[in-house]
Amino acid sequence: MTRPITQIGDEVRELNDTELAQYELDLAQAIALAAAETEAATAQAAAKLSAQTKLAALGLTADEIAAL
Repeated sequence: MTRPITQIGDEVRELNDTELAQYELDLAQAIALAAAETEAATAQAAAKLSAQTKLAALGLTADEIAAL
């Protein structure tokens, strides 16, 4: 496996073991966060769609809902 490369000043080199471990941890955390955000957005969209579907089944308009 080719290691990621870093540049500090003029020095360009592969990550050492400690840096690679931190890089992999950071990457895993970023992936988990993105997955959680996607899941939350999906759940929110599903809840909104469900609410809209229920209101449509009742035959209520947006103005009527606002009046309630």
